[in-house]
Amino acid sequence: MTTVAAYAAPRAKAPLERTTIERRPVGEFDVLIDIKFAGICHSDIHQARDGWGEGIFPMVPGHEIAGIVAETGPGVTRFKVGDRVGVGCMVDSCGTCDACLMGREQHCAEGNTQTYNALDRSGEPTYGGYSTHIVVAESFALSIPEGIALDEAAPLLCAGITTYSPLKRWGAGPGKKVAVVGLGGLGHMAVKIAHALGAEVTVLSQSLRKKDAGSSWAPTTTTRPAPPGRSRNWPAPSTSSSPRSRPRWTSAPTSVCCGPTAPWSTWAPPRSRSR
Repeated sequence: MTTVAAYAAPRAKAPLERTTIERRPVGEFDVLIDIKFAGICHSDIHQARDGWGEGIFPMVPGHEIAGIVAETGPGVTRFKVGDRVGVGCMVDSCGTCDACLMGREQHCAEGNTQTYNALDRSGEPTYGGYSTHIVVAESFALSIPEGIALDEAAPLLCAGITTYSPLKRWGAGPGKKVAVVGLGGLGHMAVKIAHALGAEVTVLSQSLRKKDAGSSWAPTTTTRPAPPGRSRNWPAPSTSSSPRSRPRWTSAPTSVCCGPTAPWSTWAPPRSRSR
């Protein structure tokens, strides 16, 4: 075991405190990562406040991790010391069920192991990226290209993949129109990615407060929900002082489901994975 520095919430709703935690020894297929940056996801705040219940305390949040490989196990083939890598929301899964073999570890039949606030396969709590180092299986570390700064890469490990996955899955690109509901943490990432894929992007918002920000990231149309009986192309007001309302459409839009809609065998070909 290796003792490393970390920031932890000692109990629900308590401020983070500097502390130390134990990281497991580097196993045959593990990599030890020297963490350089960890993004702050709003789910970190929810978890530290135990807003979703079943919190494991003390809790070390953080699942947008970017760093440098400091050590590798003898069986590691994908990385070497000095490589730039990232870790997202998961650090393990069973590796043998149909979902895992098809690269859909988030749907592991035995349940995936979350980066923090979870129990690993040995029953020990997992601790996240608000720490100096983390040990993960190489299968759950991702290469970060040299052209991306580590601090900019970190948010891609959660907000980035959360928005990229459905956009790619449903073919966002030239000739397609994408509507993004809200320009928050995930919303602004969706705008950037959809625009980069070549799609025409529209932001649906309750005010024009973030119009300039959205337009600076991509040529977007920022609009407000239409009132009852009006066309969905009803012009947005020029100020944000009008009454706020929930989004509503007067004609039926296309609904997109971002979850599994077909048997695993139709998603991707089986693959092998080192354990």
